Amino acid sequence: MLKEKINFRKLPPTLIIVCFYIIAAAISVVLLGLPIALQPGVEWTFIDVLFTAVSAISVTGLSVVSTPDTFSTTGIFILMFILQFGGIGVMTLGTFFWLLFGKKIGLKERQLIQTDQNQSTLSGLVRLMRNILVIITFIELIGGILLGTYFLTYFPTWQEAYLQGFFASVSATTNAGFDITGESLIPFAHDYFVQTVNIILLTLGAIGFPVLIELKDYFNSRNLRKTGHFSLYTKLTTIVFFSLMIIGTAAILLLEANHFLKNKTWHESFFYALFQSSTTRNGGLATMDVSQFSEPTLLVICVLMFIGASPSSVGGGVRTTTFAINILFLFSFLRGQKVVKVFRRELHNDDVLKSLAIMITAVTLCSISVILLLISEPFSLMEIIFEVCSAFGTTGLSMGITADLSTTGKIIITLLMFIGRIGILSLIFLLSKRGNPTLYHFPKERVIIG
Repeated sequence: MLKEKINFRKLPPTLIIVCFYIIAAAISVVLLGLPIALQPGVEWTFIDVLFTAVSAISVTGLSVVSTPDTFSTTGIFILMFILQFGGIGVMTLGTFFWLLFGKKIGLKERQLIQTDQNQSTLSGLVRLMRNILVIITFIELIGGILLGTYFLTYFPTWQEAYLQGFFASVSATTNAGFDITGESLIPFAHDYFVQTVNIILLTLGAIGFPVLIELKDYFNSRNLRKTGHFSLYTKLTTIVFFSLMIIGTAAILLLEANHFLKNKTWHESFFYALFQSSTTRNGGLATMDVSQFSEPTLLVICVLMFIGASPSSVGGGVRTTTFAINILFLFSFLRGQKVVKVFRRELHNDDVLKSLAIMITAVTLCSISVILLLISEPFSLMEIIFEVCSAFGTTGLSMGITADLSTTGKIIITLLMFIGRIGILSLIFLLSKRGNPTLYHFPKERVIIG
């Protein structure tokens, strides 16, 4: 037993985190397959249970079944717990239980937290976990109360109203994209209060836990308010996050002016565009059938879903900072500079190389997935690209092909959702071989490029 424990502690943190998520997915399969979790008479295959479990643990929202028609009230609460678990990460709840039972948070545990939350240092990680749990729980509670109380005008009983409200709050905050209305947010396409609350919850979940913690510290600290100092991560990811939201909104308004938004009022057009742009940050909720958009708009949405949310958030994709560093590197190269500068800071070469590696790996992974799905599925190229970007970005939007995927297609999408949750960087570290430092060099030679 001691030997096994020692061997376990010697495993790389990335491998342990991946194992934790695999175990979490397996437990989710068991829980969602329980008879008490299902509506009477519901039967579904193992691949459908696995698909739904991974979609929930990765907070994607793609589903091969109708959530309200499949799950009982007990099943809905189980699904909410899985969404919560997947949204804030295995190590956040793990740290909570460690602290609850008085377990010492040692070096190995801190390394696991560092890997799960994409942190660069080992300092302040326990505080980070506490803050994440408190902040996300508080946001979900406020969102649930607001939506539940407002839904009293929509649903016949207060129990149903608050169930809908709290599920919607958890789903939006964790960017899960699941719904128990059976129609996502289409019934609230003209209810701007519900849309605004959901946009705020989606944003708070996707913008990154460190950003929320820095904002909390900013308002709680008089000295910090005087200096107004925020980390480079917060500045960069916040600007990129909201820039992409604005660009997405403007693109949808422009591209759909003579298509889906034609004959719509200005406020209808604005909220349709704003909400669909916001939900591409990994939300997965929608106020309309996205298949009604034109192909140029769908391609824009695919790009936004591929980029995804911020690092150390509930979302997936290549992440906002990765995209930003790639763009900054390109501009620096075009200006003839050998270093990447932003906000009077120089980025580490390691971070630039990691960003390039993540982007190349992600493009390759999604391209291979598209090719494999084109071979195995009877759908159009646009539908498959959209589904792949949605799965990889753990977004959950779909053009309506998810339920009709073959077993092979479901397995491919399941793997994409899982990779999207653990992150491309974790996948790279998992597959890479860590060698010894280079003790010698070969002669250098130039090659023709371009």
